[in-house]
Amino acid sequence: MENRALIIGGGITGLSAAYYLNKAGFRATLVEKSPTLGGIIHTEKVQGCLLETGPDSFMAAKPWAMELIREVGLADEVINSNDHLRITYVLKNGKLIPLPDGMMMMVPTKKWPLITTRLLSWPCKIRMGMELFRKVTGPRADRSVSEFLIDHYGQEALDYLAEPLLAGVYGGDPKLLSVNSVLTRFVEIESKYGSLSRGVLQMPKPKGSGSGGSLFRTLRGGLNTLVDKLVPTADVIQGEAQAIERTGSAYRVRVNGSWIDTEQIFIAAPAYVPAKLLMPFNGALAGLLNCIPYNSSMTLSLGYDKKTFDHPLNGFGFLVPKLERKHLKACTWVNNKFNFRAADDKILLRCFFGGDSFSETDESLVRIAQDELRSIMGLQAKPVFHHVGRWADSMAQYTVGHKQRVDQIKTLMSQLPGIAIGGNGYNGIGVPDCIHSGKEAALSIAKALGAAVPAQAAAK
Repeated sequence: MENRALIIGGGITGLSAAYYLNKAGFRATLVEKSPTLGGIIHTEKVQGCLLETGPDSFMAAKPWAMELIREVGLADEVINSNDHLRITYVLKNGKLIPLPDGMMMMVPTKKWPLITTRLLSWPCKIRMGMELFRKVTGPRADRSVSEFLIDHYGQEALDYLAEPLLAGVYGGDPKLLSVNSVLTRFVEIESKYGSLSRGVLQMPKPKGSGSGGSLFRTLRGGLNTLVDKLVPTADVIQGEAQAIERTGSAYRVRVNGSWIDTEQIFIAAPAYVPAKLLMPFNGALAGLLNCIPYNSSMTLSLGYDKKTFDHPLNGFGFLVPKLERKHLKACTWVNNKFNFRAADDKILLRCFFGGDSFSETDESLVRIAQDELRSIMGLQAKPVFHHVGRWADSMAQYTVGHKQRVDQIKTLMSQLPGIAIGGNGYNGIGVPDCIHSGKEAALSIAKALGAAVPAQAAAK
């Protein structure tokens, strides 16, 4: 194995790149400043419960996570979400109301559940029904998610359907998020059909992803199981990449005060990291990278003794729209969503907070969660343990014009042969997207280093 590539960032993107480089015959050096690898993927075990303090699953429809999982021999560890139990509630006027059955994000696919739901008013239901008759207008310039959804379904549908769902994924403001980058599929439907509702009903159903119909999948022992499989494929240095310099046709990277020579560099980190490192090479590129903002997020896992838990759990949990929100954005009832998470005698809740609560202490977060769970669920039980996951500046925000910025970044990066960037800041924020980003970078680096990359692999 030749050590000719250096990866900056030990999250799932960097680890995936290391794996695919190793597979191509090149053992990379991986630099990570945190004491643990995996980025925001982090699994803990407390009192017989398995806690995911970052993402708890990946989308089954995107193939790249499952491809990697199969390759590293973890296919038998994959479990589906318990979709037969999937009911998601939305808080409205202090009450938990189930999302209507058949919703694809904010797009209704079934008539009767929309008619009978208590979540939306009659004017909103009529507006959503009339959306079926919209005509095709053709491609349009990028807009905010808010503008796009209000245009189709109105403000109320945005407030009580789309905003709480998107808040759990991006943690951002629909008024700022780019519809072309965040809801790409719906923009394509609008361009072809005019009506989102009609388009979703008429468009061909995608071929099965092998997930048995489940929306989400995870690993029985937690997502850290995948991280553990990938770590041995690279030589890891704990430290911070402080600078990059060109040395003829290659580069050197300063790490912990010492220089490391390398032919190829992959910066698998939030966009503000390559912005700083690449500023001496191209100020315009650094400026564009710094235009990709990031939000912070937190998860709070609360464990309860089952015998004292005083609320029925029927569904996956609830979302709190911004109009109703104090601190808590959402809560997952983990026992129902996935098997093999809570001990037999425990109930496990996973609460989500945004960056506005980041300065709160762990103890304060527990008090806030208890107060809000008491108000929302009527829950009086006291948790027997808690665990907080804090992820500062980790959630990329795809604001209006994001795709154009990424295209410009790609053009300017082509002027720096031997350096690549990747992660959740560019073409997708989920675990499969990050794995895909790492794989693409690895294949490109391997090809540059002289490896024979199969055409089929290079095209993926």
